[in-house]
Amino acid sequence: MSPFILFSFVIGYFLLLLVVAYFTSRNSNNDSFFIGNRSSNWMLVAFGMIGTSLSGVTFVSVPGTVGGVGFQYFQVVIGYFLGYLVIAFVLLPIYYKLNLTSIYLYLEKRFGPVSYKTGALFFIVSRALGATARMFLVVNILQIFILNNMGVPFWLTALVILLLILLYTFEGGVKTIVYTDTLQTTFMLLGLIVCIITVMHKMDISFGSVLTSLEENKLSRIFNTDANSGSFFLKQILGGMFITIAMTGLDQEMMQKNISVRTLRDSQKNILTLSTILIFVNLLFLFMGGLLYLYAAQTGVTVKGDDLFPSIALGGTLSVAISVIFIIGLISALFPSADGALTALTSSFCIDILGLKKKSRLTEKQKKNTRLTVHLTFAVIFFLLVMIFKWIDDKSIIDVILKVAGYTYGPLLGLFAFGILTHRSIKDKYALAVCLLSPLLIFGIDFINNPEWFIKRFGLTGSSASDLLSFSQRVFGGFKIGIEILIFNGLLTFFGLFLISRKDVKRELEKEKNESDLTVSA
Repeated sequence: MSPFILFSFVIGYFLLLLVVAYFTSRNSNNDSFFIGNRSSNWMLVAFGMIGTSLSGVTFVSVPGTVGGVGFQYFQVVIGYFLGYLVIAFVLLPIYYKLNLTSIYLYLEKRFGPVSYKTGALFFIVSRALGATARMFLVVNILQIFILNNMGVPFWLTALVILLLILLYTFEGGVKTIVYTDTLQTTFMLLGLIVCIITVMHKMDISFGSVLTSLEENKLSRIFNTDANSGSFFLKQILGGMFITIAMTGLDQEMMQKNISVRTLRDSQKNILTLSTILIFVNLLFLFMGGLLYLYAAQTGVTVKGDDLFPSIALGGTLSVAISVIFIIGLISALFPSADGALTALTSSFCIDILGLKKKSRLTEKQKKNTRLTVHLTFAVIFFLLVMIFKWIDDKSIIDVILKVAGYTYGPLLGLFAFGILTHRSIKDKYALAVCLLSPLLIFGIDFINNPEWFIKRFGLTGSSASDLLSFSQRVFGGFKIGIEILIFNGLLTFFGLFLISRKDVKRELEKEKNESDLTVSA
């Protein structure tokens, strides 16, 4: 299919988003941008968050993993579900009780200003890296399969897409994104389902026959029972659980949509609905991956990993309509992640770092101008980070995202856990030092434990590579740390905070009084 025709569909899709943005951003203000005036419909938020939670990485990378490890990613999905329960019944009640605009204000109320800004800073770094890694994956596919043939350079593609995202998030913020995410999630799921039906029809195979073939080819195995493996099922489930707690429950982008819902009860409905739907949607993506590998074997396609789905969808073996549906589904998977991240980073920097809501001397217009400047600045940062990921050009971007999350969300996990699970206060001025030291120690441990990952990505060869592998074997004896590295990072942060803590006399007295009141009432 002509790349010009495919590109015209991309432009048409953007125009549709701009129309939605126009109607949803009228009469908007800073509260609309930051928390949607706390009037978002919980059903719209839940459905739209499917797209934000999945992103282009799930659309492309998850099907690509099936050829190597079967359905083992579903172990992580089980953990995701458990993590959402913690968010619904532990974190959301705290956020609503304190009536937070930024969830990191909890850290200020609990520990002090340094902890507050430390939490916000780690969110900003984490979300910027994660969102741009996801964005790179989709932009790169558009570049390879459409825009290279049109003579458009990669940097221009990335720049134009960022400008288009800016256009429909500039005014409305969360108020707009709740609606655009709903639209984009619909297109993404429709694209997935249509692609599955089309490939099955092309292969002339039934659903049951696909499952049988996947079993025969050992592509549908879910649980890994090797305790030394990085993908051992307990590691994956626990890792997935804490990744969800950290990357959703402690993430301003995800939570600002939840706290834009009017009541706690509706927000909890949103989370529970989202977590249930995600189980089935991820199963569909894994099924799609298995189906694609069967189709590739039948048609002689040899590509694997992240390149599999786009190569088949855009390679000419399927219909022209599928090429269009795939492109629309792919960019629908991209933008709930990119637009939400850009808005959330702007919100967090304005509220948490600049303290914009506390500056009563500023007029609403001055605050808006500051917000728009920050929004533009983050767009520039996004562009630079996408170009860095292009330079790295990793072929399995989901591994990179989970690895980065393990380093950057660990301190957030430790900070919130210490605040919720203990009644101790900390020497707030040392909070940033503890939160920086923890991921540095984790990086050293991970470097020794997983030398293959670093050897592959940093191009180590010769004696340096063999010495590193030998040293790792002597220290860990073949035991591999997987995505649960986030938990270890959080525990290190927790322990570091304990070392700079003391008993909070005021909280202890309040606890004793509450227990005494309960005894009397009983």
